Amino acid sequence: MPPVDDQDSDLFRRSVGDIKRLRTETAVHDLPRPAPSARFRREDEAEVLRDSLEGELDPAELETGDELVFRRPMVRPADFKRLRRGHFSVSSEIDLHGLNAADAHAALAEFIKQASGRRQSCVRVIHGKGLRSGPNGPVIKKRIGRWLRQRDEVLAYASARAVDGGTGAVYVLLRNKA
Repeated sequence: MPPVDDQDSDLFRRSVGDIKRLRTETAVHDLPRPAPSARFRREDEAEVLRDSLEGELDPAELETGDELVFRRPMVRPADFKRLRRGHFSVSSEIDLHGLNAADAHAALAEFIKQASGRRQSCVRVIHGKGLRSGPNGPVIKKRIGRWLRQRDEVLAYASARAVDGGTGAVYVLLRNKA
């Protein structure tokens, strides 16, 4: 770096003018950062909730048949086969009988979130067969597959064995939160 000559030094002092030295004790260098806000995530989740509760059902979901199955590509076929056969230990379960669609969806979302947070790998969701649902058929069973597929924590699900609720329940394989 070239040395500063007297002319440049005088020019600098004239342009800066009178200055006061700040005391370092009173200067604030690190302002606290604002708390993070997941505004877009909340808006996305609210939109998904509205769509799942009020939106029209996919015709394929209306004709669900008896068995519900889903597997993300990262789940090995052998693990999916074990899930379908009920070979995973079920850590906890939730029973959605008697709830309306909105309450069932909220309860399911909270249950999945908590189970994943507790690092549970397999849970059972009892949704019922909808035998007393009237002429429109099962309400929760029609929607449970879509609700589960929308959750990032859900890796796979399959209808339970007869001893665990059969087609009125599903085993759910969860991704554990780190």
